[in-house]
Amino acid sequence: MATPQDLREALKKVKYPGFSRDIVSFGMVKDIQIGSRGVTVELAMSAASEDVVARVRDEVAATVAAAAGLPVQVVVEQAPRPAAAGPGAGRQGIPGVRHIVAIASGKGGVGKSTVAVNVACAFTRLGHSVGLLDADVYGPSVPLMLGLHEKPEIRPDRRIRPVERLGLTVISMGMFVGERTPVVWRGPMVTKLITEFLRNVDWGDLDYLVLDLPPGTGDAQLTVVQQVPLAGGVIVTTPQDVALLDVKRAVTMFRQVNAPVLGVVENMSYHVCSGCGSRADIFGHGGGEAMARQFGVPFLGEIPLVGEIRAAGDRGVPLVAADPDHPQSRAFLEIAAAVDTQLEERAAGIEVR
Repeated sequence: MATPQDLREALKKVKYPGFSRDIVSFGMVKDIQIGSRGVTVELAMSAASEDVVARVRDEVAATVAAAAGLPVQVVVEQAPRPAAAGPGAGRQGIPGVRHIVAIASGKGGVGKSTVAVNVACAFTRLGHSVGLLDADVYGPSVPLMLGLHEKPEIRPDRRIRPVERLGLTVISMGMFVGERTPVVWRGPMVTKLITEFLRNVDWGDLDYLVLDLPPGTGDAQLTVVQQVPLAGGVIVTTPQDVALLDVKRAVTMFRQVNAPVLGVVENMSYHVCSGCGSRADIFGHGGGEAMARQFGVPFLGEIPLVGEIRAAGDRGVPLVAADPDHPQSRAFLEIAAAVDTQLEERAAGIEVR
């Protein structure tokens, strides 16, 4: 006769609808009891929709019945879904886009765009369809980092078809202006352009739309957080105190608009000598992790200051795409995987700590 542990193993074949992970790894199988009248399986699915609950219940019943050869009762513990509230509760999503993730920083010069393009490439390595929106109107660097020279197509209906590169669907102000052409715009024009990129670009079906936000908390950031429901923000910082001070502003901005902070990344965390392999903490070390602990948000990882990351970006092929087995590529892949896991758990109604 099958044991509860046998049945729990069998239930690892039941995937949560829309995700690659199973209901056991999500912690949804609360209890399994085997009695003379059959098997009772208790599931905890606190925030799932009725349709998802029904699909999981049916698959659990069929899986357990096949493994145990006994009648099955599936009991689902489900709390009511909370009503949306607060700033931005009525924000409209982008059709076909599942998750919108913003890469942000409190100040410039911390390597935010480098993190954004490499994390976007890392999402594609994880098997996701990914778009990248360069929201830095005044200093767009994504076209350089991705080796983009062509302009997006503007169709007769005035909708924009983004450019595809390295498995990414990309749009940037840098594709519309020359490298030496400054963008001298006031705030309302920036707001209009960001809205155009969010609403008038044919993004298609994407698992992730990664937003490379400009530094600070100005017009572009406010437009994004007011227009679309962010899955969350990733804050990029460097270890020195002047950068960490601005992390507080970025975290506070996301919290004020009820957008989750997915975590903190410490870029330029340390330097590795290419000759001898020794390590030097040029800008200090550990400040990003300490700041994450202070705010109670995840620390997603540290990226060292190595020449290969810079050189790959200058060549127009980010390191994750150019050399996915490089040790620093693995660091970006781990950050993307951590974000991916967080969002799966949130969608499954699991509290993320």
